[in-house]
Amino acid sequence: MTPELVARHGHVTRPKPGTGIKIHFKDAKGDLIKTIEGNEGDDVLSLAHEHDVDLEGACEGSIACSTCHVILSPEHYDVLEEPGDDENDMLDMAFGLTDTSRLGCQVKLDKKLDGMVCTLPAATRNMFVDGKKPTHH
Repeated sequence: MTPELVARHGHVTRPKPGTGIKIHFKDAKGDLIKTIEGNEGDDVLSLAHEHDVDLEGACEGSIACSTCHVILSPEHYDVLEEPGDDENDMLDMAFGLTDTSRLGCQVKLDKKLDGMVCTLPAATRNMFVDGKKPTHH
């Protein structure tokens, strides 16, 4: 990438192994899918896509669907700010909603979230019927 493009679009630097904020993705049965590390400010949905975790995100993080619904570990859920009205509206449509459910696109990493578990629900409710799969941007 040319320096000009980096200046216009920025550059994402991933943390060196062992230095980032760890997130553990689990499936609906509680089995570990993958542990990844991100930077402060990264959102769970983008990191899932970057690391090939099967978290849909049909609206690409615009808070217009519930397909990036994740269930967080209670101790980490409690350190996050309350979800806004838009997020709550979308969560109302989420499959398998729990007391610690959030939209992955709205969960921004913070050092207090290190070691957080994000459990993927058994299914999602998606308005897409054409089999569209998420892609990393």
